[in-house]
Amino acid sequence: MFKRSPKRKVNAGSYSLHNTVKLVRGGQDYFDLLETMIVTAKYSIHVQVYIFDEDETGKRIARALIEASIRGVKVYILVDGYASKNLSKDFTDNLLRAGISFRRFEPILKSKSFYFGRRLHHKVVVTDGLYCLVAGLNISDRYNDVVETKAWLDWALYAEGEVATTLARVCVRRYKARLPNTEAPINLTPLKIFEVDRDCAVRVRINDWVDRKREITNSYLEMFKTASSQIIIMSPYFLPGELIRRRIRQAVNRGVRIKVIQAGISDIGMSKYAERYLYRWLFKNKVEIFEYQKTVLHGKIAVCDGQWMTVGSYNLNNLSAYASIELNLDVNNSLFAKKVERRLQEIIGTDCVQITEEVYNKRTNVLVHVLQKASYNLLRIALFLFTFYFKQRE
Repeated sequence: MFKRSPKRKVNAGSYSLHNTVKLVRGGQDYFDLLETMIVTAKYSIHVQVYIFDEDETGKRIARALIEASIRGVKVYILVDGYASKNLSKDFTDNLLRAGISFRRFEPILKSKSFYFGRRLHHKVVVTDGLYCLVAGLNISDRYNDVVETKAWLDWALYAEGEVATTLARVCVRRYKARLPNTEAPINLTPLKIFEVDRDCAVRVRINDWVDRKREITNSYLEMFKTASSQIIIMSPYFLPGELIRRRIRQAVNRGVRIKVIQAGISDIGMSKYAERYLYRWLFKNKVEIFEYQKTVLHGKIAVCDGQWMTVGSYNLNNLSAYASIELNLDVNNSLFAKKVERRLQEIIGTDCVQITEEVYNKRTNVLVHVLQKASYNLLRIALFLFTFYFKQRE
């Protein structure tokens, strides 16, 4: 069991060392672990998520949270006010009657059909101030392996240690309420499921234009700047801005091999058309493209040189860079990063199709190219209008 000083302050922008970590694939593995964390919590639970659906998966997690609250655990839930707007009054009333503190993160302006403002897009769970999950997954059947559906491909990082204490403080600040101390005594029994058996350097990274935080963006910029051999990126909505594209080009010119795993099956058709419009730029700059084929791709993860990796809610596009509240965990540990790299290589080898320039040209006629260009320009204009003000504040 790790030891730490309860008085030590951990800066969210720097690495903490006393952690153990595990990469968790979305679907049954993720939700089984999430339920285990809730069931074994003794003091406090923070759940902050973009989408909390009132379906089979959502009801299962809600039941576990209600039972935890009834046995005396302090439970705090924060969901995005727009993405989770369909939760019924009966559903939320059941949470409140059980003693759960439930809040919606409200956008600046909203109606039934649109909203304007920050999205609470991060997905964070912290129990007892010692155990945490940071993910790209929401609480919904589409991210789980239920009878009718196969889970979208997604990832989470489970961690125990100082980074969880940091995340508990982040959750308290985000909840915007005076909450009791969320740190637990340090003699809790760990879950013993880790992939790293020694101290692991982990840091919390946040993007939020209100707080002028661009930490995740800076992590990616740092990755492209310092990479020496290979970068693998999995990104479902891959529309990098000009600065990221410049860093990609510079990395390739230094001899870095860059592989990008994108969605072959997308939940947003226009986004996929827009992404494919950028393929010509990627071919020109010798970036290798792989489209995932088995189900919808939703995971956001990257690994660099088998030394460093990042995972969380951040998409490589301007919406994540300038508009949404995003949270990733960076791990600086070669043993763990190499395992992640091997896992992504396996997915490339077994579940992806490589899109070469020749393949792309065979699939893309004039009409398709026009649709791709139109989709790209429409999304670019929409993102420009949405983010212009915020970029001017930097």
